[in-house]
Amino acid sequence: MTTRGEKMQEQVLALLSQSHEPLSAYDILGELRASNPKLAPPTIYRALTALTDKGDVHRLESRNAFVACRGDHHESAMVLSICDDCGSVEESASSNVLKTLSDVAAKSGFVPDRHVVEILGRCGDCAAEDQNA
Repeated sequence: MTTRGEKMQEQVLALLSQSHEPLSAYDILGELRASNPKLAPPTIYRALTALTDKGDVHRLESRNAFVACRGDHHESAMVLSICDDCGSVEESASSNVLKTLSDVAAKSGFVPDRHVVEILGRCGDCAAEDQNA
């Protein structure tokens, strides 16, 4: 039997999976309030926390927004390339980056829970548009 929290997680994940851009918690709340007017921000934040903890969603620290995970990369570091022009997010995984980050953290005794690297700049399409202009 699905709990209310699990159902909310499914709705949030479905919304993020369908979106072509990162969504903030309040963007998600706005979308889901259409079918549930009494929905409150803590409910969305609980769902996002659970989805992030499970690895189904990535939090973009630089944007205070979320994107659905597009792959199964539990043995790699997530590298998220975020376009400053169009807002697109490209997800890549790198076991080499994971090893390097783990080695750096281990030097100070830090024990990471997850590795997410954000690269800010312009995607190939936006960069090409500037070159053609």
